[in-house]
Amino acid sequence: SPRPSMAAMAASPPAVAPVVPGRRCPQLLAVEPLMFLATVSLGLQGPLATQYLWDRLGAEHGYSNRNSTDSTGCGDSNATADPLRQEVEALVSHWNLYINLGGFFVTLFSVTLFGPWSDSVGRRPALILPAAGMALQTAIYLLVMYLELHVAFFLLGRILSSLTGDYNLILAGCFSYVADTSERRARTFRVAILEACLGTAGMVASIGGGQWRKAQGYINPFWLAFAASLAATLYAAFFLRESVKQKKEAKLFTLSHYKAVYRLYTAPEHPSSRWKLALYSLAFFVIVTVHFGAKDLYVLYELGSPLCWASDLIGYGSAASYLAYLSSLAGLRLLQLCLEDTWVAEIGLISNIAGLVVISLATTTPLMFTGYGILFLSMAATPVVRSKFSKLVSENEQGALFASVACVQGVCSLVATGVFNSLYPATLNFMRGFPFLFGAILLLIPAAILG
Repeated sequence: SPRPSMAAMAASPPAVAPVVPGRRCPQLLAVEPLMFLATVSLGLQGPLATQYLWDRLGAEHGYSNRNSTDSTGCGDSNATADPLRQEVEALVSHWNLYINLGGFFVTLFSVTLFGPWSDSVGRRPALILPAAGMALQTAIYLLVMYLELHVAFFLLGRILSSLTGDYNLILAGCFSYVADTSERRARTFRVAILEACLGTAGMVASIGGGQWRKAQGYINPFWLAFAASLAATLYAAFFLRESVKQKKEAKLFTLSHYKAVYRLYTAPEHPSSRWKLALYSLAFFVIVTVHFGAKDLYVLYELGSPLCWASDLIGYGSAASYLAYLSSLAGLRLLQLCLEDTWVAEIGLISNIAGLVVISLATTTPLMFTGYGILFLSMAATPVVRSKFSKLVSENEQGALFASVACVQGVCSLVATGVFNSLYPATLNFMRGFPFLFGAILLLIPAAILG
């Protein structure tokens, strides 16, 4: 988020990085490589960790799930009624709930602590810490697989990563970095470019991870995830140029960081902007909650009957969901030529609602991919809302703004994990796709707010 002194920098960004005595590495004013590497790591870990839990817990309960899935057991008409299979599905969903719930609960507080802190000490420390935490988490996951430790150690790895901010802090830091180095009028498209970077990395990780897992198992793809996290840490430490010009010392463990976020919504100045900020926060909350909740369930939904996807198809499915970032970027750019940003966001929400409805009814592979295709503009709403956030507050409130967005995003992850991972096993008996239909209904709320 830009500080008051960033206006001059946005108007005339330096073309050449200054030479820093004692450093051999060139300093780059680009945060996209760090975002790409961190997203590759996350994109590899997410689906593979769910599949590992499915295999491991299924074997422990006497259910040969992967063999059944790859043969005729999953596709059997009685597979859905198999009580042992339903027990494994519910168990995997609950462990996903525990791991994500524990991690996101810690992240909610760490992100809002490190975010405002970065306004004073700089963005780089707030990017180095979470990247190193993600590397530590991946190392613990590898130990679980090598030593066949209890799956509860997944929860330990997630909590340790969350203490350093986890992936949410990387997102907050990167978007703040972009705001530091971009002009106000071009911010919407600049944010969309960063989100498209997320989609590209996720697509590469999903396709590669699915094929690699099918060929060689879990260990090697997780080594790549570890290497990507470590590379992101080294890039932030040695290659990324600091975007905050006037750095100063600041205490980390202080309540003033949380008070800055609180004052953003309670200050008496410009009450109309405060109301708009609250409404946009609600819209952002619902959109991201549905996005996170649906994404958590895609792999589990595809593993089960009647789809019964193998790891390669799961990789293609994850890649198709990430492709929405790139198609939304192109759509945003084209629609901005003739429509205001708010109308672009509305079209994106319509795409999201229609895609989730189709996915909720998908019983065949072509229909599932049709749902993914309809989501092609689903990510156009979030960059619009982020841009509107930054235009509602003054320059000296930008730091608190990005901290509040990180806070809202942390709550989104918390609520999405709790609601959708609890709803899925509870509705298996009458409609496996009900959580996606529920998400589509929720998206009517931000559509009404933006309208």
